[in-house]
Amino acid sequence: MGRRGRIRGIVRDALDFILEVSKSYHPHEFIGLLSADGDVISDVILLPGMLSSDRNASIRMDMMPLGISYVGSVHNHPGSGAARPSTQDLFIFARTGNCHIITFYPYDSDCWRCYDSRGEERELKILED
Repeated sequence: MGRRGRIRGIVRDALDFILEVSKSYHPHEFIGLLSADGDVISDVILLPGMLSSDRNASIRMDMMPLGISYVGSVHNHPGSGAARPSTQDLFIFARTGNCHIITFYPYDSDCWRCYDSRGEERELKILED
């Protein structure tokens, strides 16, 4: 089950991990869930059974371990070079929390954006551990 509290930031290690996973999956898309410690994203959950292609990725929510909570989702846009949420992204956003990160090629430190569940860009501070 997801927590829908207000998230203020993400730890740098979690963002670095997200960018590295984005690079390793390129040119395919990946999807994961974001977990928080209080109001700060601290972990990325990659579930077994994820399906990935160069056009989309799907996640099997039935593979979520009991007792694990999440605040949003993360995925990459390998082909478009843009971070705007698609219609499918908005469908996922509405069901998985209120903090969603999209990364885009070439996955440098500034190649990501954060959105709320409606797909509106929002600020997310990068915090040192």
